[in-house]
Amino acid sequence: MTNQHIVIIGTGFAGLGMGIRLKQAGLHDFTILEQGDEVGGTWRDNHYPGAACDIESQLYSFSFEPNPRWTSEYPPQREILDYLIHCANKYGVRPHIRFRCAATSARYDDASGTWEVQTSDGNSITCRSLISACGGLSRPAIPDIAGLSSFSGKVFHSARWDHSFSLTGKRVAVIGTGASAIQIVPAIAPQVGTLHLYQRTPPWIIPKRNRVFSEAQRTRYKEHPLLQQLSRLLCYVRHELGGLGFVVEPKILALLSRLVKRYIARSIPDPALREKLTPNYTLGCKRILLSNDYYPALRRNNVELVTSAISEVTPNGIRCADGTERSLDAIILATGFAAADVVAPFPIYGRNGVPLSDEWKDGAEAYLGTTIAGFPNSFLIVGPNTGLGHSSMVYMIESQIAYILSAIQAMQKDKLSTVEVKSDVQARYNQEIHKRLGHTVWSSGCVSWYQTKGGKNTTLWPGFTFEFRRRTRQFRPDDYHLQTL
Repeated sequence: MTNQHIVIIGTGFAGLGMGIRLKQAGLHDFTILEQGDEVGGTWRDNHYPGAACDIESQLYSFSFEPNPRWTSEYPPQREILDYLIHCANKYGVRPHIRFRCAATSARYDDASGTWEVQTSDGNSITCRSLISACGGLSRPAIPDIAGLSSFSGKVFHSARWDHSFSLTGKRVAVIGTGASAIQIVPAIAPQVGTLHLYQRTPPWIIPKRNRVFSEAQRTRYKEHPLLQQLSRLLCYVRHELGGLGFVVEPKILALLSRLVKRYIARSIPDPALREKLTPNYTLGCKRILLSNDYYPALRRNNVELVTSAISEVTPNGIRCADGTERSLDAIILATGFAAADVVAPFPIYGRNGVPLSDEWKDGAEAYLGTTIAGFPNSFLIVGPNTGLGHSSMVYMIESQIAYILSAIQAMQKDKLSTVEVKSDVQARYNQEIHKRLGHTVWSSGCVSWYQTKGGKNTTLWPGFTFEFRRRTRQFRPDDYHLQTL
């Protein structure tokens, strides 16, 4: 058993950012557990064809580490991963990371006020503070389809892409039409023999203005950092203005949907196909997607959009409710992630051995998406109700990192053994959050991955990001039960 003051779980933007900020604050007694063999989190695991970000590169990066080397407005997966590797190396975080070492459970010990973290290598770590930076997109959602395990061909999830399996000339099914699917379909359509895209609900898709940065522009950003900072600021302001339709007045998005329908009409001349691809719910209720090549891909002769519900998977293919069975060589599950149910993909036990899963049986809740009553000295990054529909999650992550760092510094300064958010503080906060969510576009009637099966939105922040930044700027001791060493 080893004893570290702080244990961080995960090396995506959240885990790396937390480690970097700890080191910058002179706090070096921490370990980061990483189940993979490299840093990167979501951007290491999601390497499917066409994978890219749908937030501009200037904003989808750490504020303290601008990157003048981005090659385009919306960076591809490999560039984001390289950026995270660069950050880990530049800021000296790599020596703190235990690779190929997953957290398998975490249990709080009431007597000592510490956490014991069990790891996949059979060891355990005792720490004063536990920070879960696993992210909301770490556990692929595998659909419960009858017969899926009986399929004789190849099956894999988009987040576990098997590059050793050639799709060339194959009969391929893609299940799902979310953010991953609209990138995968255009990338593989020219390669496969036939592609059958199984759609349950069409997404709202808007054009992607993906400017390519010239060498001269990248050089200007490198030589004049203020230019890139200004570009980032303008990008941030533009996204916050876009948030008006999400969190203030959903009618704005209803008006915008008219323009988007014109885009669909221009992109899909076939009226029957266009009808299948036109959503019947409010723009923004589900995640708005960006693409210039998805609709053209669906017009290809070797691509079929299937809207009849899947009845079952057979050994040879997929049978739909209309009785049609399509023979297949491969099934790709572009079915997203289990983002709304839990944050940590391993058991966590708080005071008196209470499992976090019990506390969250009616939907995940936390205070500021960061701390949970009954789970002292533990912190979440990208916890409940911190997600966004209009801007960069890196901004939210940096806000939570600053809050957690402030809490840890307060623990050291005041010699605190435990900090635990008061249950009434947490309850009032969540009552406020869910009351506000009721007035947002996400409560306009659609069913989305933002919600639990019971319909509770545990994912999204119902306001502007600058408000969340203000509320997490400083740890407030009055919100917590405090015990001294």
